[in-house]
Formats: sequence, C-alpha cells, structure tokens
Amino acid sequence: MASSSSLSPPLLAPLLVLVVVWVWWPHAGVSASAGRASSCCYERLFILGDSISDAGNLGTVSPNIPALAPPYGETFFHRPTGRFCDGRLIVDFIAEALKLPLVTPFLAGKTAEDFRHGANFAVSGATALSQQFFKDMGLDLAIIPPFSLDVQLEWFTRVLHMLAPTQQEREHIMSTSLFFIGEIGGNDYNHPFFQNRSFSAEIRPLVPRVVERIENAARVLLGLGAKTIVVPGNFPVGCIPRFLTLFQRSGGGGGGGPAGDYYDPAGCIRWLNAFAKEHNRALRRMLARVAPRDDPAVALVYADYYAAALEITRRPMKHGFRKDVALTACCGDGGPHNSGKLFSCNNATSILCPDPATHISWDGLHLTEAAYRFVARGVLQGPYAAPAILSTCTSI
Repeated sequence: MASSSSLSPPLLAPLLVLVVVWVWWPHAGVSASAGRASSCCYERLFILGDSISDAGNLGTVSPNIPALAPPYGETFFHRPTGRFCDGRLIVDFIAEALKLPLVTPFLAGKTAEDFRHGANFAVSGATALSQQFFKDMGLDLAIIPPFSLDVQLEWFTRVLHMLAPTQQEREHIMSTSLFFIGEIGGNDYNHPFFQNRSFSAEIRPLVPRVVERIENAARVLLGLGAKTIVVPGNFPVGCIPRFLTLFQRSGGGGGGGPAGDYYDPAGCIRWLNAFAKEHNRALRRMLARVAPRDDPAVALVYADYYAAALEITRRPMKHGFRKDVALTACCGDGGPHNSGKLFSCNNATSILCPDPATHISWDGLHLTEAAYRFVARGVLQGPYAAPAILSTCTSI
C-alpha cells in the first residue's frame, strides 16, 4: 500500500492433478491439511502487487523510504529489508509453507538464476490503473509510483523469456507455478483519498476500472498457461489506524450514516469497510466470469484478506493480540491510534510498542508480521480461500 518517502508513501500448477475451478465466496467451508504439502508442490512463486507484498522493489529505486530504516524488519530479519512490516509478509509465509525460498524482488535480480524459484514484482504504492490515469485526474504524481499492474506484467514476461527460451519450457513454467495478483487496487483509492478527493464523485466510481485491470492481468496469465492464480481482496480499511485518524467522526469523512452508526462494535468505520466490501464483491464477480469452464485444471482462488483481518480485529484476544491496541499502530507518532501522520514510523521520533506480536497494525497502514501470519495461514489452510492453497498441492 505504501510508496517511498520521496514519493510520500500512502496506505493504501500447480500440479499434475486436476482440480475443480473454484471462486471463493464468503463463508464457504473448506477443510485442508497442511500435511498434504510435505514437499514443494509448486516450482516457482510469482507475485504482482503493492506494499502488502513488496519485498524490496521500491527500496531498490528509492533508497530513502522508511522501510529501509529501523525499526522496520526488526522482528524476523533484524534489519530493514524494504518490507513495510516488522518482519515477514503474507507472500513470505506462503513461500515458506511451499518450501520455496523467499523469492527475489525483480528490481534486485539480474540473471535467470536469481529467478529460478520465481520473482516478486510487487512495488509499494503501486496501482492497478496507470500513472497516466491519475495524472489525467489531476492528482499529484509525486506520491504515485510509475509501477502499475501493467508494468509489472511486462516485467513478468521479461523474466519468463529469460527463464524459458522455448514455448515448451514457458508452458511448463506457467503450469507448475503459483501466481499472486495482489493485493492490488487499494492504492487506486488511497491516493485520491489522501489528496482529499470526493468519495462519491471520484473514488467510488473507480471500482469497475480497477477490477477491469485486475481482470486483464488474470486473462494475460491464463493465456500464457497459468493454472493456479490467487487474487486477494482488499483489507477492511475502516479498521486501519491511519484511516481511523483521517476520517474520525468529529472530522467528518463523508459517507457515514447516523451519528450512532458511524462506527461498528469493533470501533471500525462502517462506510469505509462497506466500500472495501464493494470492491471485493466486484472482484469475486469478475473471477467467476473469467474462470474457464472447460479446463478443470485451472483454479482462480479468491483470497479473503478482508475476512481474515476483520476476524483478528473483532476477536483479538482469541488469536493472541491485545484488545486494547487492536486499532492502534505499534509504531507511530502518538494520538488515539498512534498514527497522526500519513507515515509516522521512524527510528528517530516514533513511539514503538514493546511487542509487535501483540499488535495487528505495524505502522498505521500495514499489518505486523504476526497479523500477516494469521492471514497467510487462513489462505494456505482455509477458511480464507477455497480451494485453500495447500489443498491444491501434491508432491511433484
């Protein structure tokens, strides 16, 4: 969700078996056992997206981003890596579960060997729509990086041809790799949100355009021979500390209902979460439409990041998080949600919690490693994806 400090960072196969084409709908039941993936079931992992998945791409071209300075990375890597997190991301946990190494950020790789296990094309602050689109909207491009979803797709085709000179080799790579398209799209809304654009007139109408670009990416990958594609939805942005600060009831925020109905029982902003659900519904409808009906070997998987994050927000203590800080950033600049500024986590002046593992939010916009682990487990084993990723795995 984030970009650089120089860019003013914002928030926001498989296998030789046949699997039924599924598109996940809320509350769909699924049971899966992690034991089914006793060895690597995908040869490679390819990731497109934004800061939810960026393992260092933005830091390669923007060396002054907050994620390249402490306390970022302190929990697992014990140093900043360019990840907007205290440790590992969802896709890092996915790679580990599939017994793959953490895949190389595209902008940090040089040779085919660097991408032998896949590549991470995600860039913090990236959008589904092009930078030109936002220029035409009259937005300040200084905070919108030029690494949209279409650009990342171009990077992927370069890597594919680097790894596989022949058509037969490319088909093998496509059919034995796991693909993530996203999370992406959140920044398409966040950039205009943070530039005070009208929700009803300018932001909400973007939903079909955003979903259209994600659909295009899915169709491109399917056309190249992809068999398993995971497409995550957006998070419950009404529970994100930065948005809770920006749109607190006393400051308005448009879209809220009656005074007593602005916040839900967990303290999240209802209208913002309703908007995230609107995006996610459009995404699921698109996946149902795109899923090939004549190829049972193809799986388009909707990953419900929204439901996973909402679960730990509503029932934090059940999952090892502190209830009193469920809506408070671990690292920030004070205030009710420890997120007074757009980006307020830095080594010099930030207020840092003693134990990130008890917090859901890391820096007011992104989650902690502990929260990402919960989301990743739900996507790997269910119930926040169907088929759960591990249920599509058998040993190759």
